[in-house]
Amino acid sequence: MANDISALADDVFSPPSDSALWRKDFLLGAATAAYQIEGAAQEDGRLPSIWDTFSALPGKVLAGDTGAVACDHYNRWESDLDMLSALNVDAYRLSIAWPRVMDETGRPNRKGLDFYRRLLGRLKEKGLKTFVTLYHWDLPQHLEDRGGWLNRDVAYRFADYADLMSRELAGQVDAWMTLNEPWCSAFLGYGNGHHAPGLANGRFATQAMHHLLLAHGMAIPVLRANDPVSQKGIVANIGRGTPNSGSAADRRAAHLFEVQHNAWILDPLLKGVYPEDLFELWPGTDPLVLQGDMKTIAAPLDFLGINYYFRTNVKSDGAHGFTEVPLEGVERTQMGWEVYPDGLRDLLTGFNETYAALPPIYITENGMASDDNVIDGRVDDAQRIAFLKRHLAAVDEVIKKGVDIRGYFVWSLMDNFEWAFGYERRFGIVHVDYDTQKRTFKRSAELIAKFLKERAARA
Repeated sequence: MANDISALADDVFSPPSDSALWRKDFLLGAATAAYQIEGAAQEDGRLPSIWDTFSALPGKVLAGDTGAVACDHYNRWESDLDMLSALNVDAYRLSIAWPRVMDETGRPNRKGLDFYRRLLGRLKEKGLKTFVTLYHWDLPQHLEDRGGWLNRDVAYRFADYADLMSRELAGQVDAWMTLNEPWCSAFLGYGNGHHAPGLANGRFATQAMHHLLLAHGMAIPVLRANDPVSQKGIVANIGRGTPNSGSAADRRAAHLFEVQHNAWILDPLLKGVYPEDLFELWPGTDPLVLQGDMKTIAAPLDFLGINYYFRTNVKSDGAHGFTEVPLEGVERTQMGWEVYPDGLRDLLTGFNETYAALPPIYITENGMASDDNVIDGRVDDAQRIAFLKRHLAAVDEVIKKGVDIRGYFVWSLMDNFEWAFGYERRFGIVHVDYDTQKRTFKRSAELIAKFLKERAARA
């Protein structure tokens, strides 16, 4: 396997001449999230978030790590943007920390707002497209204390937050994304407790999801009114489920896996309904839906962000659901996730056939974690290079089949706080030494920069 990966890594960014990657209008960028890189958790009026609370609880995060310092991006943002510029990327996806920009009464925190204004202004000076996520999981703790996403009122508070940000930052954002991966916020945060706020109840998960999607739907018209030139969308993480056998029961199990991972989010957004199969899988968990909610949730989108990482092989649990059956002999990342680019191709092709209202797509996250080390000043991340090559080839194949994909963002710009896995798992194309905060381009970053320089020269 190592020799195969090295061979794939050699020419990762030398795609065929007819590849969409050569098109200047196909965006290639890098992505981050506020809590994972910013640090400065108590500076300039920032309030506590649910992740500050959760990561401080013993046993919740690997090695007891927290995002209190992270990559210290809040204080090192200028040099980080110079680093980003050196990659020659077209666009940068970042998130705003809700607890940094508003106080408990909803009044703006000017110091926090000024940070993002400076950041976005410098990105525009550098000629980069700006993709901004409003909610990447860091709910202000004071809102969680009032019930969090189980409380319908938080959807209204999110609309207020979207109103403030789109008024303050109008003209500096090319694309607004309301939520990042509501599946993770709802299921991991409220369904099984693996993420903040750490609750574990099936009914909590479906109700939290409804309020997350309602918040999204309420925010879209606000964003349109305040910043009409920008694009508006949402980011969903998708998962490929494959049956462990050809039996009808296992095929049904794979279908149900994709219902709860994909259709749970995409059906309300693009069809205005929840999938009926969801409540076959999770009986008795129907959320409280008020009149007009589904119409609000299904507000037209300018684009859909898609995050993809791996597939899950499943079999029937003998009842109404599925259970995972890990495959042997497959390539896996440091996260233990199978490398399976065909899953991205299959899902995107299927969505194009299933959803008549499917908007243009950006791949807003794709990447892998590996145990990277700096040796003699260099980081040879051959597996990541091969991973990126294969997934970009899958994206190109889907484009040629007629799916409207406008760009691709590698996750992540730099190593960072990987939620419940702390700092052990490294997703970045730039290595971060957390003791010294030194940044080092990995080989993958060098190849990305080289390809994009060559593409610019051809334009």
